[in-house]
Amino acid sequence: MNRPIAEFAGTGRYTPVRVVTNAEFEGTLDTTDQWIRERTGITERRWANDEETIAMMASTAAHQALADAGIAAADLDAIVLGTASWDRLLPSQACDLQAVLGAHRAAAFDVGAACSGFLYAVSVAEGMIATGAARHVLAVGAERLSRIMDQTDRATAILFGDGAGAAVIGESRNGRGILSSYLRSDGRLGDLLYRPGGGANLPADEQMLADRSYYIKMAGREVFKNAVRSMADACDQALQQAGLTGDDVDIMVPHQANIRIIESTAKHAGIPMDKVYVNVDRYGNTSAASIPIALDEAVRAGLIEQGMTVMLVAFGGGFTWASMVVRW
Repeated sequence: MNRPIAEFAGTGRYTPVRVVTNAEFEGTLDTTDQWIRERTGITERRWANDEETIAMMASTAAHQALADAGIAAADLDAIVLGTASWDRLLPSQACDLQAVLGAHRAAAFDVGAACSGFLYAVSVAEGMIATGAARHVLAVGAERLSRIMDQTDRATAILFGDGAGAAVIGESRNGRGILSSYLRSDGRLGDLLYRPGGGANLPADEQMLADRSYYIKMAGREVFKNAVRSMADACDQALQQAGLTGDDVDIMVPHQANIRIIESTAKHAGIPMDKVYVNVDRYGNTSAASIPIALDEAVRAGLIEQGMTVMLVAFGGGFTWASMVVRW
């Protein structure tokens, strides 16, 4: 088994106040509460108000993580933030978060890996600690997807929610920490889940608003199929690198996109569903925020305790996928 270099020293989360139930879509879309629950496992999600920006949600989650780790923002050497729904495109979301936190000595930058963004950020943090470039890194996943969703598109409007989660990654102590991590991507599949407009290639104009190319587009069936395949690969690789099997995992915290994907991933890894943390029913798919929100919930509920073996696994647009095995 690998000797861990970096550990999760503290966690935190924030979810918006507004709860959006499936029933709210019944008057605007060709759908029902039963249809949504049967196909996704989602019963409600949280959508941010005007004041609940990415910076605000991320900073609240970050303050909790810092307090949990027992350090101040001034102690951070770096902030790595995963998102697909920036408050603004320039500067980076991490720099805006750094300013709010007052972490003035920290390097700050974003990673764009969609729903895998948090695990990508943690892997970057682990690498910085391994090389001696940092001692304390804040890894964040934060999304405000309700602002980039087409509310007339049944394929996407029912799926996504908002929120933020954070973790302080520090030097490993007493054998705790990250035992293995695995990152992969396949850009050939990028057009199955993407936003066509709004970038330098198709900048903002009246046509972009008229054809709704500003919003997320998704080929649901193909995304589902590739998510199942990729998350199975991620589980296999992380367990193999750690020298473990599914029997050794005390709890799995997967990306919360769809209950059927979660069930398929757990079955492939040989992990029973009573060892899988699920909150997709309450939050929907919060992309990069999904795993850190679920992880913090599980920790604070006492479901994750010191010494446990935890598996984290995600899949997202790009396509990207990632996994991690952690001794808590």
